[in-house]
Amino acid sequence: MTVRIYHNPRCSKSRQTLALLREHGVEPDIVEYLKTPPSATEIERLLTLLELEPRELMRRKEQEYRDLGLAEISDRGRLIQAMTEHPRLMERPIVVNGERATLGRPPEQVLEIL
Repeated sequence: MTVRIYHNPRCSKSRQTLALLREHGVEPDIVEYLKTPPSATEIERLLTLLELEPRELMRRKEQEYRDLGLAEISDRGRLIQAMTEHPRLMERPIVVNGERATLGRPPEQVLEIL
């Protein structure tokens, strides 16, 4: 089964998580989600696997979050759409292994799904 990481190479936690996977013999499928944003369907799947609500997957301190007024929006579809249009809003890194997923915060958390 392929392990996938939704990765931002500029993020230290994302780099640490990728290095940890490799240290454990895992060469993941790397999705640089800022270059290749996930679709709304993909985000829905990630939310299901992570057992999170959209806002829980969002980086609420990002300027886009404030600029888009997302704190006042409760509609699930609109929050997911905001992440597809502004992938920087997504928390990172996300690691998926089959039907299991986790956030790499802290990076060691990904070891639970390997």
